Amino acid sequence: QVQLVETGGGSVQPGGSLRLSCAASGYNISNRCTAWFRQAPGKEREVVAGVYLMGQFGGRTSYHDSVKGRFTVSQDKAKNVLYLEMSSLKPEDTAMYYCAARKFAGYCAFVASEFNYWGQGTPVTVSS
Repeated sequence: QVQLVETGGGSVQPGGSLRLSCAASGYNISNRCTAWFRQAPGKEREVVAGVYLMGQFGGRTSYHDSVKGRFTVSQDKAKNVLYLEMSSLKPEDTAMYYCAARKFAGYCAFVASEFNYWGQGTPVTVSS
């Protein structure tokens, strides 16, 4: 049974930082597309950042334009954990953040419909 468990959410002031973690069990994040999505109240779920590592062949990351230069997505293969480092946080980053994983290997475009497994979410609130 695949489980994705997010931790690290919380409340911070504008300009602050948080690191979200997504621990995977029953699933190997290596060579799979994994991503962070968020959903603010009254808004649609949107992809924040995604990563697809292809072993020795490198990989790629993708970021929403609104978080480029502020957020960094990474994987720790040894720990089987996906991270999202968030800095220079803004009130508009306030949302529930979800990690997601794709069942099958191969190319992905980091759209929600491609992902088979989802965590329960962790809340991020940015407010003064």
